[in-house]
Amino acid sequence: MYEDCTKSAGEEYYLFCYTEGVWSIVMESLAVIGIVVTILLLLAFLFLMRKVQDCCQWNVLPTQFLFLLGVLGLFGLAFAFITQLNEQTAPVRFFLFGVLFALCFSCLLAHASNLVRLVRGRVSFCWTTILCIAIGVSLLQTIIAIEYVTLMMTKCSMFMHMTPYQFNVDFVALLVYVLLLMALTLFVSKTAFCGPCENWKQHGRFIFITVLISIIIWVVWITMLMRGNPQFQRQPQWDDPVICIALVTNAWVFLLLYIIPELCILYRSCKQDSPLQGNACSVPAYQHGFRVENQELSRARDSDGAEEDVALTSYGTPIQLQTVDPTQEYLIPRAQQCPQQDAGL
Repeated sequence: MYEDCTKSAGEEYYLFCYTEGVWSIVMESLAVIGIVVTILLLLAFLFLMRKVQDCCQWNVLPTQFLFLLGVLGLFGLAFAFITQLNEQTAPVRFFLFGVLFALCFSCLLAHASNLVRLVRGRVSFCWTTILCIAIGVSLLQTIIAIEYVTLMMTKCSMFMHMTPYQFNVDFVALLVYVLLLMALTLFVSKTAFCGPCENWKQHGRFIFITVLISIIIWVVWITMLMRGNPQFQRQPQWDDPVICIALVTNAWVFLLLYIIPELCILYRSCKQDSPLQGNACSVPAYQHGFRVENQELSRARDSDGAEEDVALTSYGTPIQLQTVDPTQEYLIPRAQQCPQQDAGL
């Protein structure tokens, strides 16, 4: 069976048809399904972006669209780990793994930073600011990955003589910045729970749970890669399965715990007659009273444009509004200086 699969798919791609390696078949299927689901979610976001009327809700949609592109890249990257490690797949693994995860967590960090303002009743960032935060924060990981891959490609002899353990050490070392992003995103999303606007806090909960489970996944796969596989004497046989399973699992966590709940909220808000009502912060009582009085005052205008006499009650005190005659001249009294008395008196 192994020889037939090797002849048909090649020595480096035999895992795509090697039926005894169950993990590769399962991960390949989950990755393909994830790609299809992500593309459908991208189309759904494009469709709903035209119907969203709440600017606070619309401003984060371009960043979430970029997040979905990063998740789509993660599902596609799974095939680089199903393929055997060689001079072609190694740069792809070392570069895209950290960059794509940094992009996803940067988008979550930008969304959480905007929620910190919204839960406190402040104005939302504009969509360009949120998008620039996501791209700018992930830019450092891109620079680090480019430098390492360039160094790896210029020293092919070093690449050929590296042991599997050295590969794993370098691979994990390149992801230190991504780990810092995860910790920062978890802290900022936790901060989004503090504020008077309750309706925005559910978005923060989605981000918090997503990042928390992602941290658990990363701790497990890094521990298995650095400690578990050598102790079980399964290195390098288990290295690619451990990383690929963690990659696909984390990508599905992004979809199930963050994107799909956000899409459900977005769909419900688009179906409501007043989209601002679902996510708006509750107005204090005294501001509500002023708005009611202003509405009553505006209704008191007659068809000719003159104001009628209206008695409004404000905090129990009647206020009498009188009609102003435009033909009559009114003088504003000026302040006069009091005459100074003689110092001798």
